[in-house]
Amino acid sequence: MFGLAGKVAIVTGGNGGIGLGMARGLAGAGARVVVAARDANKSEAAVRELGAGALAIAVDVTDERSVDALFRDAVARCGRLDILVNNAGINIRKPPHELSLAEWRQVIDTNLTSAYLCSHAAHPAMKRAGGGKIINIGSMMSIFGAPYAPAYAASKGGIVQFTKACAAAWAPDQIQVNAILPGWIDTDLTRRARVQVAGLHDSVLRRTPAGRWGTIDDFRGIAVFLAGRASDFITGAAITVDGGYSVQG
Repeated sequence: MFGLAGKVAIVTGGNGGIGLGMARGLAGAGARVVVAARDANKSEAAVRELGAGALAIAVDVTDERSVDALFRDAVARCGRLDILVNNAGINIRKPPHELSLAEWRQVIDTNLTSAYLCSHAAHPAMKRAGGGKIINIGSMMSIFGAPYAPAYAASKGGIVQFTKACAAAWAPDQIQVNAILPGWIDTDLTRRARVQVAGLHDSVLRRTPAGRWGTIDDFRGIAVFLAGRASDFITGAAITVDGGYSVQG
């Protein structure tokens, strides 16, 4: 139910942070992982760690031609595609009245439009394979608002609705589409947030029943579950991985 031997997975932004944590889980369960990201040096380091036939393919997830080339190359080299993790993302921390249109578009394109482009490109290969799994990465900002993350929150709210639409559309093709909503996880992105947002670290610890920040390895298990046969009757779900942060009032 949880084995992924013989499966091929593409993980966007899989060379660091939550993406690398999920890639570790998938590789550990037997999948061949394609790390799709821009930083070639980081990607090669991730591939060396993942082993088991892992490979890196450079991509700009905001560019349709680059995304299409990624999927053509991955399928040509690996023979199939079974799993897609739409993880690539950025944040620009400004209140709405200070955020420029260019910054808004940069965040929306990287976080939300990229999920559309990659899912659109993945569908034909998954349909040919008889089914597949798509895992989209949302956020606590899919649920809550924040004064310093208007574009990020809009993109991550959109991820949940996009997940539901794809789940309904592609269920006849045996493709399950689900979202993960991470809580506060210790990554390069949130380390910058702790510098930019006064009191964030202590606030997160107070509100999180688990009493700690998450780590990227907290995503290994959920990645394997949503990528394997154990979740074949789960689609359109948005699952929090947050140590209980979202259940606190």
